[in-house]
Amino acid sequence: MTVPPEELELAAAFPPAERDRWREMVKGVLRKSGAATDDTSLAEIEGLLTRESYDGVPVAALYTRDDAPPGRPGLAPYVREVRPEGEGLAGWDVRQRHAGADPVVVRDAILADLENGATSVWLEVGGAGLPVAALPEALRGVLLALAPVVLDAGEQAGEAAEAFLALVAERGDAAGAAGNLGADPLGLKARTGTAGSLDESAALAVRCVREFPGLRAIVVDGTVHHDAGGGDADELGAAIASGVAYLRALTGAGLSVAEAFGQIEFRLAVNAGQFSSIAKLRALRRLWSRVAEVSGAPDGTAARVHAVTSSAMMTRRDPWVNMLRTTVAAFAAGVGGADAVTVQPFDARLGLPDGFARRIARNTQTLLMEESSLARVVDPAGGSWYAERLTEDLARAAWAWFTEIEKAGGYGAALDSGLIADRLARTWARRRRDIARRKAPLTGVSEFPNLDETLPEREPAPTRPGGGLPVVTYAQDFEALRDRSDAHAESTGARPRVFLATLGPVAVHTARASFAANLFQAGGIETVTGAPEEFGTAGTSVACLCSSDALYTERAVEAARTLRDAGAMKVWLAGRGTYEGVDATLSAGCDAIEVLETTLHDLGVKR
Repeated sequence: MTVPPEELELAAAFPPAERDRWREMVKGVLRKSGAATDDTSLAEIEGLLTRESYDGVPVAALYTRDDAPPGRPGLAPYVREVRPEGEGLAGWDVRQRHAGADPVVVRDAILADLENGATSVWLEVGGAGLPVAALPEALRGVLLALAPVVLDAGEQAGEAAEAFLALVAERGDAAGAAGNLGADPLGLKARTGTAGSLDESAALAVRCVREFPGLRAIVVDGTVHHDAGGGDADELGAAIASGVAYLRALTGAGLSVAEAFGQIEFRLAVNAGQFSSIAKLRALRRLWSRVAEVSGAPDGTAARVHAVTSSAMMTRRDPWVNMLRTTVAAFAAGVGGADAVTVQPFDARLGLPDGFARRIARNTQTLLMEESSLARVVDPAGGSWYAERLTEDLARAAWAWFTEIEKAGGYGAALDSGLIADRLARTWARRRRDIARRKAPLTGVSEFPNLDETLPEREPAPTRPGGGLPVVTYAQDFEALRDRSDAHAESTGARPRVFLATLGPVAVHTARASFAANLFQAGGIETVTGAPEEFGTAGTSVACLCSSDALYTERAVEAARTLRDAGAMKVWLAGRGTYEGVDATLSAGCDAIEVLETTLHDLGVKR
């Protein structure tokens, strides 16, 4: 009888893993693809597989134990969350946003959310949102000592804060009320071009410290940079610079360093890039810990982070897919250690969300915390060498950007000079190019669009004031083309159409016909398929040849001639190569937006 060992060594039967051996194996694969040669050194192999994020942060193919920086949960620099090992894990704050103007409707929605899983309220006040005077009615029935309230009032931040503080005092909740007054004058300037008052915001912070110990006054809203097309390091560096500006103002108003740090909360966007979002939240805590260290703040000063699922990634088309995007983003927020999380309802781009959409947003977080037990683990990303290295590299890139802003005179001066806007524009241009080429695909928009969809109808949402940094969405270029197609269909009774002229048997042409159909439909252009000689009955002036390279060599010229004789004004070819009678080609990696713009123009579709 064999007695099993007390410790089972799972890798005992395998030779030890060596980096150079891995490189040799990868080199063999890359030689077959032509990406490497016999002369390529092993040291160069990893570089061939390394890509860069939009911030210039390297993303390698292999990470090892050497990429894991030291650190323990609950200790500076707080990369591994704020909660030390052994503390109870209750999960994060489920923060639901409300932006309606009718106080009765808003109140009913708030109470429904709080009764069904939400734990705090994010309330848009002023402007086209809830009137400041209606704040007491909207919060009637809300126990302010149990449900924190976060205000978002823009230019009316001071007025809204005074109304809320008066309500808190009237109810006798001064000691127990929690939340944030939402003062963010620098963020307001970035979003609208109109500067708020740092002195007034600092005075609110002083009042909170003295009279309302559970309330914070300041929000550093980094999402304005994300919404302008910025990358993760762009958002982090600008947020840290803004936070440092607030620290100067708060300490200048008489608060201690510790009190000033206690009055600031960060708001960051998380998107469907789960690893980069995880790293972003961890990197923020690392960066803010460094600021605390050089500011002389006492131990235990950690950034409080509110993560919001990205507005830029949300789509109007096929909005149901937004549920998947926000689920991944919420997962990243939980893994990254966010203190509060807001999941935007799937219909957020269509208007004010209905009860079903708000319920899905709440339950997404409940599922992650309760059923997936995500909140029962301290720093779930800890030990992932990829996440650890990405966190460190992202923090360093963001710190370099922060110091550049500081050298330019601080956040306000960098905003005025255009330094921040220019950097965000460069990042957006790179991402926009990848989206146009479908290297960064958008399901339901640039890939697998549904031309027959019926969109849900929603009440219009209040329009947030602009005038500062631009607001972009990843799907905007494709959705603009779809809008043109819809308008054309409404005015003419038919969508623009392209004929897919297939050559050879189904097994030969299906792949490229499917590729071409998917591409054209992303611009709202329907497709019909048939042999070249059937073009005359297709009801269009544009055709696209679809087949294999071998058949193109034999038949493309003849097929193009047949299409021309039947009245085709433009002939595309799905694939690569030059053939007589073919005007242009489309293939993987082509600029789909340019192809679609050209096709809509050729079909007479107005802008």
